[in-house]
Amino acid sequence: MDMFLFLLFAAVAIGCAVNLVLQKHPISSAISLIGVMVSIAVLYLLLGAEFIAAAQVIVYGGAIMVLF
Repeated sequence: MDMFLFLLFAAVAIGCAVNLVLQKHPISSAISLIGVMVSIAVLYLLLGAEFIAAAQVIVYGGAIMVLF
C-alpha cells in the first residue's frame, strides 16, 4: 500500500512540475506549484515526518498563495 501511494504521489509531483514549466499563465503555474508542494508533503507523511509535511504545506503553500 505504501509503495502504491508513493508511486502515485511521485507521479503527481512530476506531472505538476512538468505542468508548472509548460504553463503560459502565472496563475496556472502557481496552482501547479501548490500541487507539487502538497504531493511532496504527502511523501513526507509516508516517511513519518508529520511536522515537515505540515510546514511544507503551511510555509511554502501559504507563501505561494500570498504571492498571488
